[in-house]
Amino acid sequence: MNLGNLAVQAVMTSSCTESEMNCVIHWFTSWTTFQRADFGKELLKIAVPESVDNLFEAMGTLNVNNKPPSIFKCQLKLFLQWFDNWNEAERNNLMIRIQQCDPSFMAELNAEIAQLKQNL
Repeated sequence: MNLGNLAVQAVMTSSCTESEMNCVIHWFTSWTTFQRADFGKELLKIAVPESVDNLFEAMGTLNVNNKPPSIFKCQLKLFLQWFDNWNEAERNNLMIRIQQCDPSFMAELNAEIAQLKQNL
């Protein structure tokens, strides 16, 4: 692979990540307060994976359900897949963009992260 191909691949990856972030921000701005709270729980799981509450919550989701997932659940699943592939700078960029959309959401999330880390 030559340097030109690497540069094109880097631009495509950056463009793809930017598109993914734009989708997440668009979804976030259209979510209800309850959906944002569920999104915040997912962010907490990422920020503090050692939290014991995560284990109990995961066990609670083991029920069998014949209903298809909601659009919101699909959005969360996509977000988690994308977020897992982003580098630290891209993840931080998303948090900055969410902060700009809803400062109180991020303030509450940061307070919960600090509380969970303190309790570990």
